[in-house]
Amino acid sequence: MKRSEINSIMRRADEFIRQQNFRLPPFAYWTPDEWKHKGPEVREIVQNKLGWDITDFGKGDFPHLGLFLFTIRNGNPENWKTMQGKLYAEKIMLAEEGQVTPFHFHWSKMEDIINRGGGKLLIKLYNSTPNEDLDDQSEVVVSIDSTQHKLPAGSIVKLSPGESISLPQYCYHQFWADEGRTLIGEVSMVNDDNQDNRFHQTLPRFPPIEEDETPWHLLVNDYSKYYSY
Repeated sequence: MKRSEINSIMRRADEFIRQQNFRLPPFAYWTPDEWKHKGPEVREIVQNKLGWDITDFGKGDFPHLGLFLFTIRNGNPENWKTMQGKLYAEKIMLAEEGQVTPFHFHWSKMEDIINRGGGKLLIKLYNSTPNEDLDDQSEVVVSIDSTQHKLPAGSIVKLSPGESISLPQYCYHQFWADEGRTLIGEVSMVNDDNQDNRFHQTLPRFPPIEEDETPWHLLVNDYSKYYSY
C-alpha cells in the first residue's frame, strides 16, 4: 500500500468514527514528531500494538479486500501465563460496503464482534476441520447477543447496529458491510496479530508500505522507526 492511500483511509475513517459518536483515545492523534519525544511511559502502547492498523492483506485492492482497524486496548500474550495484567482487548474497525475481510480464525482468541453503527454487518461462518480447512458439514454453534444459535455450515449472519456475535476459537469467519459503511467493535481475549491469525488462504496480515509521503499518524508497525525506548 502507498502511504498516501493509508493517510487518506485514516482521515476518512476518523471522520466516520466521529459521525457515529465514537471517539478514539488521545494517542491516536500524536504526530510522528511527537512520537520521537515519548519515553518509557508509553511502552504499553508500543509493545501491545495499540493504535492505527490498515491492511489490504497484500493484494493491493483495499476497496474490495481490506480492513481499517484501531486497537484501543490490549494485553500481552505473556499475561495468560501468569494470569496477571490485562487479559482482554478492544478494537474499533470500519468496513466499506462490499469490502471483504477474508476467512480466518484464531487458535487462542475468542472474540465478540459488534455492529456499532452505519450499515449492516454480514458474517459468513464455518467450523474448522482437524487439518484447518473449511468444514462444510458440521453445524456452527455461536452466541448472538447471548442467545445460542446452531447454524448450517456456510450460514451468513446479518447484524444490525447494536447487535453482536461471539465467535469461539477455530471458527472461520469472513465479513463485509452491506447497506453502507459500517463501524465494527471487537471485544476479545488478548489480541496477537503476529501469532494468532489463521487465514484459510495464505495472506500477509500487514502489507508492505511504499513511502510516497509523510505519515499523518503512525501505524502500529511504524513505532520502531520513531520510538526508541
